[in-house]
Parts: sequence; C-alpha cells; structure tokens
Amino acid sequence: MSVDLSWQLICTALVLFMTPGLAFFYGGLVKAKSVVSMMMLSFGSIAVVTILYVLYGGTGIAGNGTSGGSEYFGNPFEDFGMTDLVTSAGSGDAGNLFGGHAFLVAFCIITVALVSGAVADRARFWPWMLFAALFATFVVFPTFRWLFGVDADGNFYGWLANDVYGFGAALDWAGGTIIHQSAGAAALALALVLGKRKVGFSKEESQPHNVPLVLIGAAILWFGWFGFNTGVYGADEGQTSLIFFNTLITPAAALIGWIIVETFRDGKATAVGAASGIVTGLVAITPACAFLTPVWALVLGVVSGVVCALAVDLKFKLGYDDTLDVVGIHLVAGFIGCVYIGFFGSETLTGGSLFFGGETDLLFAQILSSLTVIVFSFVVAYIIGLAIEKTIGFRAKEEDEIAGIDTVLHGGGYEFD
Repeated sequence: MSVDLSWQLICTALVLFMTPGLAFFYGGLVKAKSVVSMMMLSFGSIAVVTILYVLYGGTGIAGNGTSGGSEYFGNPFEDFGMTDLVTSAGSGDAGNLFGGHAFLVAFCIITVALVSGAVADRARFWPWMLFAALFATFVVFPTFRWLFGVDADGNFYGWLANDVYGFGAALDWAGGTIIHQSAGAAALALALVLGKRKVGFSKEESQPHNVPLVLIGAAILWFGWFGFNTGVYGADEGQTSLIFFNTLITPAAALIGWIIVETFRDGKATAVGAASGIVTGLVAITPACAFLTPVWALVLGVVSGVVCALAVDLKFKLGYDDTLDVVGIHLVAGFIGCVYIGFFGSETLTGGSLFFGGETDLLFAQILSSLTVIVFSFVVAYIIGLAIEKTIGFRAKEEDEIAGIDTVLHGGGYEFD
C-alpha cells in the first residue's frame, strides 16, 4: 500500500469520526428531552448518504468526466452500485479510486448532517431521512461534482474548479462552498419551512443542557478536521504542512475573537462560546487553508470569530429559528473564508489576490461561486422541505414537541424524576 493511500484512508476515518463528533456537539446544545433525537439525525445521515453514494452518488460526482455527464451534472447511473469499478478491484488504480470514494462519502455525510442543527427539538426522524436522501441526491452530489469531480486522468473538470462566469477557477481547498455554505443555506430553508419552536426560541430558553458534551464534540471536530483539510495533500510537503498548521491556528484565533465579543456584550466568556469559536475558525479555514500565510490565517480566525459571534443573534432579530446556529456559523464563516482568499490569498499560492498581486478575478470568482451555491442549495432545500411538510409532515406534533420528542419518536432518552 502506498503512503499516499494510507494517509488518505486515515484522513477518511478522521472525517467520518467528525459526524459522531457533530452529534455530540449538537446533542449537548439542545434540551435534555430531545438530545437522542438530535443525535439520531446525524447517525441517520451516515446511513442514508452512504447507501445512496454507493448506488449512484459516487459515479454522479466522479464518473469518468467524459461519457457520464457535464461539468455541472453527472450521470448517476453510469456505474450503478460501482459494479464496473469492482471488476478491477485488486489493482493499484482501483484501490486508489475506492480510497477517494471513501473520502468523498465522508464529506457528503457531514454536509447533510450539518443541516440538522437548524431543526432541532421539532423535526421527525423519518421525514428527516427522506429529506437527507433528496438533499444528497439533488444538491450534495451535484455540487460536489462542481468542485471535486475528477476524471480518469485525475483532472478536476467541475465548473467551480475551472471557470466561474469567466473569472477563472474558484479556490476552495476542502469545501467551504459546497459543504458549509450549502449546509447553512439549506438550514435556513428548513428553519423557514418548519417555523419556530413552541418553547425555547429565545436566548434565555436556548441554554444547552450539557456543556461538557458540547466541548467533547468540539474537540472531536477539531481533531477530525486535520483529516478534513489534509486528506488531499498540497503541491509539496511545504504546502501540506501549511494546511495542517493553519487548521491548528485559525480555530485558536477564532476562539479568542468569539469570547472577546461575549465578554464585551454579556460580561463573560462562556465555554459554549469557546466551542462555537473553534468550529467557526475551522469552517473559515476550510476553503483557505492552502492559500494563506499563517499571519493572515490568524487574522481570518479573529475576524470570523467576531463576525459569527454577532451573526448568531440575527435569528432573534429576523425571526427564523435556526436552533443551533448553522446559518450564523457555517454559512457566514464559510462565506468569509471563501471571499477572504480573494482579498488576502498568497500570490505564490493563488496566482494573485486583491492585496497580494492586485488581481480582482479571483475575488469575483470567490464571491460568485459562493452566491451560486447558496442560492441553489436554499431553493432546492426549501422545495424539498416544503413538499415533505405538506405531504407526510416534517414537524413533530405540538404536544409531542412540548413533552419531548425523544420518548415519542425513539422510545426514550434521559430519565427524569
């Protein structure tokens, strides 16, 4: 086994571990009476996305880049169930291909799971599973092709990776657009479809039931994120090491930025704020980790931490119930991280950004690619969510929501006296 494949498989395991970490993070943030339901949405995402990826998602993303579709949409049934790929198992090429698919499916899983944070405390499980299947099919798999689609020769052929509306390729190392901004946009759509919680939509009522669980989840996410960002290594050892290093330092700076805002605004720095700052920094550095010098990665961390600490309060002012701040963290930080490359990307690593090389094309490519993915994900997710709500019903009954959906939907959770 090659060193490259070994590292990719290790990183795949790290990325897959992130979804249970997300379940801990989300589970600690919700009420005690819905923690099991919240965590089940993440584990359900693992199951449904994995199965669909094997059946048609993988070939829909990667295909062969020529006979199986275009730079926008693939032919998901080009190799249904990966049958043709299996016939060559045992060869070095097949091993590398399966390793790449395993890595991609872990990314697809967490993209879907992230959305669940917007519907905590009120979403029914089986309608969520249907949404997860449809969202993966019509948003995740196609948009992954836009950025990560690779042909048989290893060339990226998706339109985001080559030419965004005539401004050249968008730079997004590990999915700030198609993962975090896409999930954030879909989260906003579902929050609007399902409406506000009957109980709990206020700062005072939204307190997490288990802060240590939140911190454990954040720690797992940070650990797994090193695989998230370095599973595809850089052009050389120097760039790969830079990716790893930036993944370490940006969340640390974002933590500081977030708790500074908390201290001035609320008079105290909270553990949940620190955990949220870490995740914010991780999201922001995801697209930019390979393109920033360390000093500018630190600045990105502080900026994203400050902005997102302020952005999460917008839901109370605008009236959308994004329960666990998927919009305020993933959509906002993902957008900041992508656009930041266009301003401060290293000239050596990007070919020129606005402040390092005086180039504007990259900035326009970053902005337009982000806005396209946001609009596409929001519209499709809204249509899917509304269709489910109007047919089989997405939201739990009011009496079940008030009583606690763990017992009603999953047969139990925490024991209460």
